[in-house]
Amino acid sequence: MALDLAAAALAAQAAADAARREILPRFRHVAVETKQDGSPVTEADREAEQAIRRVLRDHDPSIGILGEEFGAEGGQDGLRWVVDPIDGTIGFSRGIPLFSTLIALLEDGEPRLGLIDLPALDERTVGWQGGGVTRNGSPVRVSQQDDPRKAMVAHGDGYAFDHFGARPALERLVAEFPMFRGYTDAFGHALVLHGAVDAMIDLGLNPWDAAATQVLVPEAGGRCVTIDRSDEGRGLGLVFGSPSLVERLVDFL
Repeated sequence: MALDLAAAALAAQAAADAARREILPRFRHVAVETKQDGSPVTEADREAEQAIRRVLRDHDPSIGILGEEFGAEGGQDGLRWVVDPIDGTIGFSRGIPLFSTLIALLEDGEPRLGLIDLPALDERTVGWQGGGVTRNGSPVRVSQQDDPRKAMVAHGDGYAFDHFGARPALERLVAEFPMFRGYTDAFGHALVLHGAVDAMIDLGLNPWDAAATQVLVPEAGGRCVTIDRSDEGRGLGLVFGSPSLVERLVDFL
C-alpha cells in the first residue's frame, strides 16, 4: 500500500495540537532540570512528547517512533516518526517564545514529511514530498537570493562551529555576509522556509533537529545539504536555503 502522506500530515498536526496543550500552559510556569548530558529539560518536554506519541500511535501503531526524551520504540527500518517536543528548551526555560515542536516521518531513513510548529507564535509550517509546504495553510517558498551583499544568513549556536570543527567558516561568514544573524534552533529554520532569511548554517544537530528541515526545504524550492559528522561525535550539519547561497556556504565548510 502506498504511503498516504496527506493523511500522515493530518496525524502530525493533531500530534502538534496535543503538544501545544501540554506546552503552552507551562510556558513561563515550569521548573528546569538538567539531564545527564548537561542539557536542560522540563516537565513540558516530557509531557508534550508523551502526548505526541499517543496521537501518532493511534494513527498507526505499526510505525516506529524516535523521540528526544524517551528514545526509540519500534524498528528503524520502514516508517519511523522522529520527534522533538520542544526544540529550543533553553529559550523556553527562559521565557523566550521562539521554541518549536518538530515532527518528521522517515521512510527507510529518508525524511518524507516535516512539521515545524511555533506554539507561542501560533505559526505552523508543514509539508511533504510532492505536497508543497504551507505556513498556517498558505504556501511558502524559500528565497532565491544570490547576492551575498543583500542576503540575510543565519546561524545556530555559535559554540557549535568549534564543536563541529568549523571555526574558519564562522570567521568567513562574519567577513563576507553583512547581514549575518543568529536565529538559532528551528525558529531560524522556519524563517528560511518562508523567505525571511535567505540561508542558514546549523551545526551539531541530532536527527530530530534536522529531519523536518531536510524534507521541507527542497519541497519549498530550496536546497538542503547535510554534513554528517556523527561518527566523530560532532553530530549533523545542515546548510540550507537559496540554492546559489547554499552552494557558496557549503564551500565554507
